[in-house]
Amino acid sequence: MIRLRDITRVYATGETAVHALSGVSLDIGRGEFVAIRGQSGSGKSTLMNIIGLLDRPSSGEYALGGRDVARLSEDARARLRGGAFGFVFQSYNLLPRMTALEQVELPLIYQGTPDRRRRAAEALVRVGLHDRIAHRPTELSGGEQQRVAIARSLVVDPLVLLADEPTGALDTATGRDLMTLLTGLVEQQGLTVVLVTHEAEVAAYARRAVRMRDGRVVKDSDAPVAAGSAR
Repeated sequence: MIRLRDITRVYATGETAVHALSGVSLDIGRGEFVAIRGQSGSGKSTLMNIIGLLDRPSSGEYALGGRDVARLSEDARARLRGGAFGFVFQSYNLLPRMTALEQVELPLIYQGTPDRRRRAAEALVRVGLHDRIAHRPTELSGGEQQRVAIARSLVVDPLVLLADEPTGALDTATGRDLMTLLTGLVEQQGLTVVLVTHEAEVAAYARRAVRMRDGRVVKDSDAPVAAGSAR
């Protein structure tokens, strides 16, 4: 479903060129759970931004579902990004005065989608928050807030869920619960998940681990099964 060939990304910093990505080639199939792992500066977040159409490659080819997306116009990229990808970040990005249900409805409001309330409620059920629908962020734990963020990303029925350090603000036990949730979404509902992390324990929940260093893929192999994983 995702096909990257010789992707580069170069940033100009004053008179210096920073090579964030240097010839990355990667294929990700539908229903895969892939962890992209590396230290700060390895290029993993830049790669995720390019996959999610938040950034453009400096050179190379990117096809999504067989469609060349590297050279789409900004408007076309925005439309495709809104329907094809769900995004989850370390910070939950929830609005303080909105209930969980209202938070999840937001993407559907922007899209003008009918029957928004029902779909938002169903998304919250998918992440185990059926009894927290009317709660605001201050009434939710960190793990519950991240589940709301995941529900908000799922409500648009994305092709791919992109998660950038989703456990970074959570304690160890809550992080494990969240990773078990993501594993279940892959195994039981066929969701495609691309996870960016620097933590080996988090990456181990994925079926496949991609290691990056200095803007390059240095290893691509199956990840070991984590203790406590749902698999």
